[in-house]
Amino acid sequence: MSEPTYHIPALLPQTIECLDLKPDGIYVDATFGGGGHSRAILERLGPDGHLFGFDQDEDAIANAPDDPRFTFVRSNFRFMRNFLRYHGVERVDSILADLGVSFHHFDDAERGFSFRADAPLDMRMNQKAPMTAAQLLEQYDTRDLTSLFRTYADLKDPAKAAKAIIAAREQGKLQTTFQLAEAVRPGLNPKGEKKEMAQVFQALRIAVNSEMEALTTLLSEAPKMLKEGGRAVILTYHSVEDRIVKNFFRSGNAEGKIEKDFFGKVICDWRAITKSPITADAEEIERNPRSRSAKLRAAALNIKV
Repeated sequence: MSEPTYHIPALLPQTIECLDLKPDGIYVDATFGGGGHSRAILERLGPDGHLFGFDQDEDAIANAPDDPRFTFVRSNFRFMRNFLRYHGVERVDSILADLGVSFHHFDDAERGFSFRADAPLDMRMNQKAPMTAAQLLEQYDTRDLTSLFRTYADLKDPAKAAKAIIAAREQGKLQTTFQLAEAVRPGLNPKGEKKEMAQVFQALRIAVNSEMEALTTLLSEAPKMLKEGGRAVILTYHSVEDRIVKNFFRSGNAEGKIEKDFFGKVICDWRAITKSPITADAEEIERNPRSRSAKLRAAALNIKV
């Protein structure tokens, strides 16, 4: 039996095109994972080009290519600027971030990302991070969980799901993925139970790994790390993270608040490369079903005059 695939990048040709690669450029793959994007980038770099690959997951280290043009950094991309400066790099040509979860995380049952197998309720991308999903569920009250599921799970009745979990917690039954699935089931719509269950697990994963905070930090810091005209290329898989990216590229902030200068010109660090998000076609979705929810947005750093 062949080894399971670590990850299949969505929209790979379109992503590479948006990066506007130069043979001698310096690039960052903020979500290295299985290294699919990184290998495609390295194929297009010359001997003077360089690529930094960031990943907080220890498992990703095994995928790092043995290439003098590549540097692996085991860290969350929210700390990218400090690590680049540590390596003597102030500005790069483009930054890529493929958000979400690798196939590997779902396939490795012990990581606790999926309800398809019973495992400790972990969900940490960084195995050294202090907070597991089980610990988070011990601390959140009904209001916290309702807000979490409303924002990141898109449940029709987030309060019902939250109350079901709290009821189970009072009986001490929230230490494994199967226990969580059983606990929240009464709070889900039976007709869409599987989908809603996946959304509950997704919301907890986002919270455990502070994914939206990390994304906001990256986009806030990116103008300080890119060369003039340098590009940020972001793949999202959830409406909230896509909204954050869209807002930054349109207004320069996560809230989408438009600010104008004295002359009425919008103040923004970005110039959109993709006027609307790029999505997968039917052929790619058939090959890689995960690509169905992928949205690719790209923007260039506005050249300061």
